[in-house]
Amino acid sequence: MFSFEPSEEQQMFIEAARKFAAKELREHARRADEASALAPEILAGGWELGLLPASIPEKHGGFGERSAITGVLAAEELAWGDLSGALALSAPNLVAFPVLLCGSDEQKAEILPHFCTDAYAPGSAALIEPRYDFDSTALKATAVRSNGNYVLNGVKCNVPYAAEAEWMIAYAALDGRTEGFLVKKGTVGAVVKDREQNMGMKALPLYSVDFHECRIPASQRLGGDGGTDFTLLLNGSRAALAAMAVGVARGAYEYALEYAKNRKAFGEAIAQRQSIAFMLAEMFVDIDAARLMMWEAAWLLDQKRDATRAACLAKNFADEMALMVTDRAVQILGGHGYIRDYPVEMWLRNARGFSAMEGIAIV
Repeated sequence: MFSFEPSEEQQMFIEAARKFAAKELREHARRADEASALAPEILAGGWELGLLPASIPEKHGGFGERSAITGVLAAEELAWGDLSGALALSAPNLVAFPVLLCGSDEQKAEILPHFCTDAYAPGSAALIEPRYDFDSTALKATAVRSNGNYVLNGVKCNVPYAAEAEWMIAYAALDGRTEGFLVKKGTVGAVVKDREQNMGMKALPLYSVDFHECRIPASQRLGGDGGTDFTLLLNGSRAALAAMAVGVARGAYEYALEYAKNRKAFGEAIAQRQSIAFMLAEMFVDIDAARLMMWEAAWLLDQKRDATRAACLAKNFADEMALMVTDRAVQILGGHGYIRDYPVEMWLRNARGFSAMEGIAIV
């Protein structure tokens, strides 16, 4: 079974991510939310942590090996600081990790060095479709072989950095299987629509993208003729999002706990009230449970074992847990929880999005 003690290298990443999250992401989260944009210097500072290059082998421009455990440990810390910032800093992973895990040698040689430079370069993934019955394993977007190309048709939503990223991976159904296709910025037939206006994660640019007779060279099918191990990528995404849900919930719990200890009513701290104390206790237990489930999924990924059940359970539980914890944080703050002077209303809005998001982060 996995160890509960991080390695020396993992502890280094945790501490670096925690320090950055506290000093930069948390401090600027409200400003970014109100402006619907992350400051370039925040992205540049986060990129200096080197989380992605440390996961890419030296022969492809990086200086390490991928570890899902290290990825989720860092993701939790960054999301504790700010979910939009955490998702933005993981956006390059959306292209780099699928190429690293499933790409052909030619695709790795061409694309991975792009994400190992000193400058932040976002990636993008077009998976989610605007349908009430969306199923990532039964997509309505299609890919059809045609004269040495693949022709993509379909509509996607919640596509991060679609307008800014040099590379995007579009997922579509090919012969009944979900496959990935590398789409370069400016490709004819891939139309990026207006930026979406969402309830939460407001600082993260999300777009709708229409694919209409979009012709992709056969060489840009992820994995070439061998195709994509989509289940592996989906499990990595679910583990990442579960980790970020834990981070958001932990931040809300810690804030509510401190408030409850210091807020006096009728001569005593409200944390002494049984109803508040029980809420805080349940919040803590569920956060810890979600973290253990997320760790198990990541460990199975690192062991190259089937992580489907663990990743699915971790994400489903973490989605509901984050919403419960952030909602209770708002309740504990009372009227203060509903106004923008306090961050818990923002964390509740952000947590609401987890159940609707899939494939927008990966470890």
